[in-house]
Amino acid sequence: MLDNKKILIAAGGTGGHINPALGIAGYIKERNPSAEIVFVGTADKMEAKLVPQAGYELRTIEISGFWRSFSPDAIKHNLITVKRLMKSSSQIKKIINDYKPDLVIGFGGYVSGPVLRIAAKKGIPTAIHEQNAYPGVANKAVAGMVDRVMLTAAKAEQYMKPKNPCVVTGLPIRGDILKTDSDFAKAELNLGGKPLILSMGGSLGAKPVNDAVLGMILNKYKDNDCVFLHATGKGGEWFSEKLKAEGADPETHPNIRVVEYIDIPKCLPAADLVICRSGASTLSELQALGKPSILIPSPYVTENHQYHNAMALVSNGAAEIIEEKDLTPDSLTERVNALLADKERLLRLGKNAKAMAVIDATERIYNTLCEIVK
Repeated sequence: MLDNKKILIAAGGTGGHINPALGIAGYIKERNPSAEIVFVGTADKMEAKLVPQAGYELRTIEISGFWRSFSPDAIKHNLITVKRLMKSSSQIKKIINDYKPDLVIGFGGYVSGPVLRIAAKKGIPTAIHEQNAYPGVANKAVAGMVDRVMLTAAKAEQYMKPKNPCVVTGLPIRGDILKTDSDFAKAELNLGGKPLILSMGGSLGAKPVNDAVLGMILNKYKDNDCVFLHATGKGGEWFSEKLKAEGADPETHPNIRVVEYIDIPKCLPAADLVICRSGASTLSELQALGKPSILIPSPYVTENHQYHNAMALVSNGAAEIIEEKDLTPDSLTERVNALLADKERLLRLGKNAKAMAVIDATERIYNTLCEIVK
């Protein structure tokens, strides 16, 4: 139990680090209302908005990550980062000395590493959670110091040197996704009995994915054998305009739907095939619902971790992959046609994805934290 415990959570930079941290914080407060939770992050990244919005105090440090380049701009940035790291150590020590946490949890990213390192040296119970199949630099660096390493994918352990055996907990999944019935979702979307191909490239919009999906829709829409629902992400207004110019106007065609963002709890349960990137949260949701997918890993992320995430499913026969270097409208069309024509394979991919799912991740993480505090 974490009653009356003071908990410090280090998470920042991206939603992939912050959202699981907020999910765990909420679960801890639900189980132990007397627990006190404070976050550590930066004043200029996503946590500065998301953490206070969720009702938690955010104590900030001045820190940044290293750029992996030897360009003049990168060298200048990295020199500033070194200075910030030196300054942040005293800031972190002050936060820990003032707050006196009973437990410190890190969710990866450059904020997490130095906080966990200092807490571990002080003998405070510590844990980290790694969202990806290939762990980030910060978590790899402190794995040998913290009391427990929690993983979304078991594969990540082979890249780490933990002090204690790792625990596979999975990644917290939004409860509303699990509550929606597939048949109900299909009826709500009025699919007319046709399979739904759901495609998305991320909230910021991934042009290579958008381009390939656009071409695939134009290649296929006259077949009238499925419904397309595509999320363009930010700045994707051009997508509908191009479809319209080619005679496939989403405003009038019953089988083509284009939105900026997908309402995941409403739409994902209805999907028969999903085309998407391979971020950790997305894959956890695909697994939880047992959805067959064509994964297009982003090659632009740190440590190429989306490729490793995707391969964790592909190697278990739970998804198919098209690397961005091989992605074209024709290659995507060919893969979609092959899967739609082979319903047994579609079912098998979904079944294997479901077998990989961990739907009680939040409880597993909570129980692990209770163990190390004891």
